[in-house]
Amino acid sequence: MLKAKLHQACVTHSEIAYEGSCAIDRVLLEQAGIREYEQIDIYNINNGERLTTYAILAEAGSGIVSVNGAAARLAIPGDRVIICAYAGLNQHELVNFKPTMLYVNEKNEIIRTSHTIPVQAA
Repeated sequence: MLKAKLHQACVTHSEIAYEGSCAIDRVLLEQAGIREYEQIDIYNINNGERLTTYAILAEAGSGIVSVNGAAARLAIPGDRVIICAYAGLNQHELVNFKPTMLYVNEKNEIIRTSHTIPVQAA
């Protein structure tokens, strides 16, 4: 199940020489409920690349979203990305479960939160 999503985050850094992972502003991680070292998927809106890595902490309030290591070849500063974390839940946990979705602007500031995605219409 989708646990958390950072929608249209803006990549601020891509550090090939840095140990692999994705550094994300601590405030964004805490608000989304994503833990340090938790597996995340990154979907690059600009080029269609998709990758799996893990989250690490960036300074709180910095707005940093840094794609590091080999993944730095798949996203460059200015790219908009969707960052998702997933969780395995049992039937009992699903009863009241709702994902946390943060919508951010180009400075990676939270502009809206939600726990549902509107139904897509024709």
